[in-house]
Amino acid sequence: MPTYEYRCEKCGKRFSVVHSISAHGRKRPACPKCKSAKVEQVFSSFFAKTAKKS
Repeated sequence: MPTYEYRCEKCGKRFSVVHSISAHGRKRPACPKCKSAKVEQVFSSFFAKTAKKS
C-alpha cells in the first residue's frame, strides 16, 4: 500500500499515512498533533526496491 504525506495547515506538522489507493480519495486524515481536518497532501520523493541482477 502506498504511503501518503500530509502537512497540517493549522500547526504545520508533517505526517505520513499508509492506506489503499481507493481509501485515499475518500477522506483526508486528521492531524495527529492538533486533530485538525485542514491538511494538504505534500508530494515527496519515493524509492523502488528491485531485484538485484547478477
